[in-house]
Amino acid sequence: MKTNTFTTYFNKSKDYLTERYEDFKSPRRSIKRKKTFKRISTLSFTYFFLIGLCFVILFPTIQQILQALRAPQDLNDPSVIWIPKTWSTMNLTISIAVLDYWKALINTARISAMSMILQLFSTALAGYAFARLKFKGSNILFILVIFTIVVPPQALSLTRFLYFRQLNLIGSRFSIYLMNGLGMGIRSGIFIFIFRQFFAGLPKELEESAQIDGAGVIRTFIQVMLPNARGAIVTVALFSFVWAWNDSYFVGLFNLNANGQFPLLTMQLLNVAENTQAVYARMNYAGLLGGIGQDIWKNPLFLSTISNVSALLIMLPLLIGYLFVQKGFVESVERTGIVG
Repeated sequence: MKTNTFTTYFNKSKDYLTERYEDFKSPRRSIKRKKTFKRISTLSFTYFFLIGLCFVILFPTIQQILQALRAPQDLNDPSVIWIPKTWSTMNLTISIAVLDYWKALINTARISAMSMILQLFSTALAGYAFARLKFKGSNILFILVIFTIVVPPQALSLTRFLYFRQLNLIGSRFSIYLMNGLGMGIRSGIFIFIFRQFFAGLPKELEESAQIDGAGVIRTFIQVMLPNARGAIVTVALFSFVWAWNDSYFVGLFNLNANGQFPLLTMQLLNVAENTQAVYARMNYAGLLGGIGQDIWKNPLFLSTISNVSALLIMLPLLIGYLFVQKGFVESVERTGIVG
């Protein structure tokens, strides 16, 4: 009886496995298996490529963070490559002192915010004029605006310096404000082009309905066109703020920190080698650099480390701010059609 039961169970199992094997060999199963393999291989390659790309992009930032948390004594240790042997915030402390960080941060944020507001108004007004207010020679003027995008600012540095010197604005931050307010700021030609293309894509019925209600050009621009240009406004605002934040050419050309009373982050970064010696001597005299050699400021590795950490401190507010505006920035770029 037991032998018959075992034989019956064995035969059923054999038949079941045979049916599954035949299904596995069937064309439908083969196609499904190929699709599954293709999907897995595609996902594997995609994730491998994205992870590798993210590592390449984030590698300098990761390296700067590790250098910032490395003790100065580990600079000449060849065994220290990635992970520091001694964790320390001394490099951060020195870099903050070298940059005069908090004062320079406030000054840079103030200039960047004001430049952003002035550029938004001037470039939006110019873009609206080129898109809607057609007049004789407007196309030629717009070509000249596009031409300013490809002309390097160094080609106009002498004439700009002489012009603002005649206005007694050298050494004053109002020189930067005047440039942005008149549509001559950093990459203003790109911003005018963005607004012009955006306003040209809006339906004319918006203006016609405003004109029927008795609105003039300025009122139509402010109350009708600008509220519908949110995507372009966000894009221009973010780009203008970041470029003003990282600008070192114009602030150096107009010598904004002539008397040393108005430090800016980018200018402090350019002078980090000169400032490091004075800061080191001051901190060493106060007993804040215990355990560090007397001549470490002459070490090129130490100077490069302080420069890298200072650059990280300058980027840090922008990185933190981007986390909050990432969604709006991506949406605005998609609406304005910016590529590349």
